[in-house]
Amino acid sequence: MLTKWWHYLLLGAVSLVLAAFVVIGVAAALIYPSLPNLNALTDYRPKVPLRIYTSDGKLLAEYGEERRSVVHLQDTPIILRQAILAAEDERFYEHGGVDTLGVLRAALANIFSGGVKEGASTITMQVARNFFLSSERTFRRKLNEALLSIKIEHTLTKDQILELYINQIYLGQRAYGFAAAARTYFGKPIGKIDLAEAAMLAGLPKAPSAYNPVVNPSRAKVRQNYVLGRMRVLHFITDAQYRQAKSETLQIQHPGQMDEAIGSYVAEMARQYAYKKYGDQVYVTGMKIYTTLKYDEQKAAEDAVRAGVVAYDRRRGYPGPEAQITLPSNPEAREKSIEEALSRDDVNGLQPAVVLAIGKNGMRVRLRSGEDVELGAADLKFAQTSLSRRTPAKRRLRVGSVVRVVQLGKGQPWQLTYLPRVEAALVAMSPDDGAITALVGGFDYGESQFNHVTQAWRQPGSSFKPFIYSAALERGITPATVYDDGPIDIPAEETGGKKWNPENYDHERDGPITVRTALTRSNNLASIRLLQQTGTDFAKAYAMKFGFTPNRIPPYLTMALGAGEVTPLQLARAYSVFASGGNLPRPYYLEKITDQNGRVLESFQPAAPQPVIDPRNAFIMTSMMQDVVRKGTAAAAAALGRSDLAGKTGTTNDHRDAWFAGFDSKRVAVAWVGYDQPRSLGAGETGARAALPIWMHYMAVALKDVPDQPYPVPDGVVTMNVDPETGEPVVSGGQPEYFLQEFKPSEPMNLPGAIEGFFGDLFGSSPNTATPTPPKPAENGVRPESTQPVRPAPHNKQAPIVLPGTQPGSLPGAP
Repeated sequence: MLTKWWHYLLLGAVSLVLAAFVVIGVAAALIYPSLPNLNALTDYRPKVPLRIYTSDGKLLAEYGEERRSVVHLQDTPIILRQAILAAEDERFYEHGGVDTLGVLRAALANIFSGGVKEGASTITMQVARNFFLSSERTFRRKLNEALLSIKIEHTLTKDQILELYINQIYLGQRAYGFAAAARTYFGKPIGKIDLAEAAMLAGLPKAPSAYNPVVNPSRAKVRQNYVLGRMRVLHFITDAQYRQAKSETLQIQHPGQMDEAIGSYVAEMARQYAYKKYGDQVYVTGMKIYTTLKYDEQKAAEDAVRAGVVAYDRRRGYPGPEAQITLPSNPEAREKSIEEALSRDDVNGLQPAVVLAIGKNGMRVRLRSGEDVELGAADLKFAQTSLSRRTPAKRRLRVGSVVRVVQLGKGQPWQLTYLPRVEAALVAMSPDDGAITALVGGFDYGESQFNHVTQAWRQPGSSFKPFIYSAALERGITPATVYDDGPIDIPAEETGGKKWNPENYDHERDGPITVRTALTRSNNLASIRLLQQTGTDFAKAYAMKFGFTPNRIPPYLTMALGAGEVTPLQLARAYSVFASGGNLPRPYYLEKITDQNGRVLESFQPAAPQPVIDPRNAFIMTSMMQDVVRKGTAAAAAALGRSDLAGKTGTTNDHRDAWFAGFDSKRVAVAWVGYDQPRSLGAGETGARAALPIWMHYMAVALKDVPDQPYPVPDGVVTMNVDPETGEPVVSGGQPEYFLQEFKPSEPMNLPGAIEGFFGDLFGSSPNTATPTPPKPAENGVRPESTQPVRPAPHNKQAPIVLPGTQPGSLPGAP
């Protein structure tokens, strides 16, 4: 009787299995013909984002719903492919789309565990699901998935299926495909990831959010170890490789650290231009925009702005921690509390950290990477006010404080800092053709998208003086002309406002001073007297040659001290006239736009620069600005060890703006520091102190391989020795000075020669010792603008992109 019972039970089970197969078979026969065609796989066209590059091919940013980089299977590391197989489908190259053994193994595991602990989804099934199916959990959907997988296996090779998977799978942080994920999480191309990184990436498909190393580093580490373990079991790696990879500390890229943090302001300008012209397709068709930026220079500019702002903030004092947390005694709870506190985004390299200990000589803090770093005695001194017991609890620095730290370069010590309120900007360009090689529109694009380089109208202060001095040279004033810097009263009608009693910056007097020395020392009173003699109307009209906006520059004596308004880009363009020998370039930042396959859609060529001032004038002004760098207000720049640098500092009233504009023959750069709502930067925060270090940091990289070259003296420039105090020509001694041919001073009398000439005349001889007759001055002391004809720029097939503030009109798509 018992035997018959088991027979019935076995017969029933077999019947159920047969019935299930019949039902599945009938369903398959009905469903299979209605399965979607595989065109999406055989003609794979993924949504590829718009990408912005430097001129040397480095990625700056990408825009689109999906971060995606399409790669061929052979271009992916073998360790990554092995990691994927170990994590997702070890029998991928053996089954036909549905892994029957895997299904049985997963079923048994789930029965014994009392729940659904394992799945049996193959890589092919995941491809089918990603391309064609929803995520609903129904029998019909699972059957469709299995049938589609079989159809895919009959249509594509295994390698083709794996390549689709590697490019299509979602891996968190908007990254689709492993190539995009490698850049997103590790900041490197897929071909350069190592074993530990490959295992971390291969662990993501199972649960991109749960195992995301940015959001859940501890869970991501557990999953990574599982993948490494599976690779060891499958003999993909050795025990030694397993141990080494497991112990490796990965450098995870966090928001604000990724490549797109470099050049963000220019990238946004390029995106706006492309979107306005091409519409929504720019975000999905893989278009590429190449800018004129040079990666090394852009990186140097970003680093320079960061370092300059951090240095400024360190001079202002520490305001206190960003937040406070209590660290539990339980180790697990303590780590969780720290991890939550460190979930804040980086801000231009300023990383969140939690204070773990404070001692007499420094403090220890925990970074988001899990690394503990030491801050030294200098940081304790910087934060001494916040360490006082009298400081309110919220601002007191203690164990559990959430702070910001920064490392200004590899191998440099970590520093305590804080999120800045001050802003800074830098723009650099080639003076010959106007190509912008670096542009940083603010301290952090994520915090403020306002582009200070193109949008901020600020007073230039003394950085505007070279344009006034250049106008003076055209009026017959020379570098050796002497002006007094005594007190001066300016009536209201000459200021456009109220009576003005200007002073020198240091409230000191230099006495009678030459034009060269006045510019070198940035003497205000001598500059005002120079402008009085030049004429404000003439000086303003002349300054417009440099590309400034007429209604932004007041035609009053205050113009001598930079009372108008300019943008940093305008100032860089204007200084390019001196650097290029008198030519005004047209700034541009786009080189070309291509489609996904590299076919050029648009190309941009520089416009021919326009001659606007006499090359001789540009040379003499450059020589005077070289003295500013050698021994004047920008003498600190001598640390760069070059003789061809020239420039001018600028500091506005109440230290609201700090500038330095400088150049050599190959590069012009302007650095600016100030607050968005103008207020004082603080006593002593001049252009030389706040802006010049930023410029120097950038130029040290930009000119690294550029030879130090003297500026050739143009024809029509005369050199004579003068007394540096009086500006008078001398026979011997003194210092060389440059003059325009038509405005050179009379030769000094040579006393022995004069006596010889007297006796020669007396006795009938006539030696050639007469003093040369100076050239007849032009009418009213004003010579013609230039003997150089101003030629119109030749027509170009494609005009370059013009930035706001460079000439009337605005750039399509520019902010």
